[in-house]
Amino acid sequence: MKKYFHVYISGVVQGVGFRYFAYKWAKRLGILGYVRNLNDGRVEVEAIGEEEALKLFLEKLKEGPLGAIVEKVDVIWSDEKINNFTDFEIK
Repeated sequence: MKKYFHVYISGVVQGVGFRYFAYKWAKRLGILGYVRNLNDGRVEVEAIGEEEALKLFLEKLKEGPLGAIVEKVDVIWSDEKINNFTDFEIK
């Protein structure tokens, strides 16, 4: 069953390849959405995919790439959100 989540990741998550890391895992898991840096130093991810794939993706986001220090992950889950996602992209 498809699900949706919106995540804010805090810590040392900018300038360490976090967006590319998220992109690589999203593509591997067949997830649609985006990842982007926010002005306040956090990374934001919106994602849609099969529930099990999203759970694995979230675990990877909690780990982050080498050099990242993930201190906090705020996630909001819901049923599939109606949107225009046709791919996963870095914004």
